[in-house]
Amino acid sequence: MVRALPVWKRLDGRATIDAFQDTLADEDALARRLAPYEIVVPTRERTFFRAGLLGRLPALRLLAIGGRWTGQVDLAAAAAKGIVVTDTEGSGVNAFEHTVALMMALVRRVPQEDRAMRAGRWQTPPIGVDMHGKTLGVIGLGRIGGKMAAFGQLLGMRLLATGLTLTDERAAAAGATRVDLDTLLRESDVVSVHYRLSDKTRGLITARHLALMKPGAFLVNTARGPIVDEKALLDALRARRIAGAALDVFDVEPVPKDHPFLALDNVVLTPHLGFVTAEGYGIFFGQATESILAYLDGKTPSRVVAARG
Repeated sequence: MVRALPVWKRLDGRATIDAFQDTLADEDALARRLAPYEIVVPTRERTFFRAGLLGRLPALRLLAIGGRWTGQVDLAAAAAKGIVVTDTEGSGVNAFEHTVALMMALVRRVPQEDRAMRAGRWQTPPIGVDMHGKTLGVIGLGRIGGKMAAFGQLLGMRLLATGLTLTDERAAAAGATRVDLDTLLRESDVVSVHYRLSDKTRGLITARHLALMKPGAFLVNTARGPIVDEKALLDALRARRIAGAALDVFDVEPVPKDHPFLALDNVVLTPHLGFVTAEGYGIFFGQATESILAYLDGKTPSRVVAARG
């Protein structure tokens, strides 16, 4: 699918391209596969390039990440080996649209009713709920979270927001009230997660936080799986301490075939599709192609990721 994108035609005659659809978790297998390559384009953070792996890739000179750098590459180790690391920036529109789709599918039980109708049933319980007059809690009022706030306003929802650096003024400009995380979880009917994954946000939402949510509340996560304690969320969903969740991101991707989420009827799942559109891929891999062309021309790519302390 990715290999068929027209952006790669710009590399015709400049590079030979091999595409791999699987994700190798075993470092030995990964090292054997990637050892011959001078340029590698990994998709998001599904593959981690730690110092040990980088030390086993003697030919590697450019890592052009498809997506934002979120710690999946050891930048200090890469710099020490002379490996250039670049990332890409999406528009945020596709992730926002997918979040809206998941939220509405969740609260109106679209997947469940689709399955029921195909099985010959009609309007099965429990029925869905309206969003008008409800409270939307946005965790991370950035580019995508801000769009979700605007959508919440369109639906006539009360808006709460929290963020690591969010100010009252920025929240008010988005039509939201800034509150702390506990208050947001306690008062929201729908919680939508939009933080970037970092040391500060990894494991941010714990079992204690989920216990604050209303029994009828919903959680939507299209940001990164590890922001929410996966086991705690599973426990809350199994016990129906919250009404449901819509998830596009997970601790391990692709999700294992025996993952407990797959057996739950109060979860809507998609396989990390937030950025997967024709336009989104065109932006991501178009920018990766720009980095590759700059490297091949002996220039410094425009989106080099600097080492961060």
